[in-house]
Amino acid sequence: MADIVISEFMDETAIAEVLQGFDVLYDPDLVNEPAALLAALADARALIIRNKTQVRGDLLKAAPHLRVIGRLGVGLDNIDLDACAARGIKVCPARGANDLSVAEYVLSAAMNLLRDMWSGRDQMLAGDWPRLQMIGAELSGRTLGLVGFGSIAREVARRARIMGMRLAIYDPYLDADDPALAADLAGVVRLDLADMLAEADVLSLHVPLTEETRHLIDALALARMQPGAILINAARGGVVDEMALADALRAGRLAGAALDVFETEPMTAESGAHLRDVPNLLLTPHIAGITEEANLRVSLMTAQSVAAVLASA
Repeated sequence: MADIVISEFMDETAIAEVLQGFDVLYDPDLVNEPAALLAALADARALIIRNKTQVRGDLLKAAPHLRVIGRLGVGLDNIDLDACAARGIKVCPARGANDLSVAEYVLSAAMNLLRDMWSGRDQMLAGDWPRLQMIGAELSGRTLGLVGFGSIAREVARRARIMGMRLAIYDPYLDADDPALAADLAGVVRLDLADMLAEADVLSLHVPLTEETRHLIDALALARMQPGAILINAARGGVVDEMALADALRAGRLAGAALDVFETEPMTAESGAHLRDVPNLLLTPHIAGITEEANLRVSLMTAQSVAAVLASA
């Protein structure tokens, strides 16, 4: 039986270069076969996952020898951390490895929404020339509001600053006296959430999904935002009340939104029905942190972390 089970996709170069010498079962479809996954974990000392594999309950019971979980990403809401800690199972997220990818996604989504770059395609192919309709707006001079100021948000802030944006943050857990944050906080205004919602031209979310953050952006929060504002959620599904967002966009209370994460993932025709025909809404399938380059960095970091734990066991 396999020593390391990999239940979701990762860069195969990392497997070949870092995990050679280990008995590895790599099956990126294993996450969709619960019985096979549980059986595969009978002797496994390591499990490598993304965000779909739910590491809790029956899965942990099926893996009595588990010593380490490698997370190909940073979100840990699909892992029962308390249960892992109780059993001495080390959890190794790939912190920092996909920061750049997410930062580029946030700013490119904001630019696309501000410039309305896709809306005229069908009209143009039909012979129209919607030039005045598609006059958009610039990022420069606008206020970017960052909810949460972890490493990804700081990467967004660095690039947004270069593009001439004003920066505001809301993060009640941020220690402003941390010397490591001095450069990142230079010129950044700290606001409470209510003021942030009223000030931001572009609001980008960078918080985990917890009981505290679930539906943090609800109908009341959306009503406080400027009518011409844009919302981007590349953090976690559930932080935004999707029904309330759909209502706000249909009513024209927001200029646009981009969602890369959803309350139900993968989205189905049924779970996404409330987002159908919503104007000025970009939808992507949880790919903000996945580029060819980021996938390699994340895979190498995760494989190295797992190999190090197993080597020291």
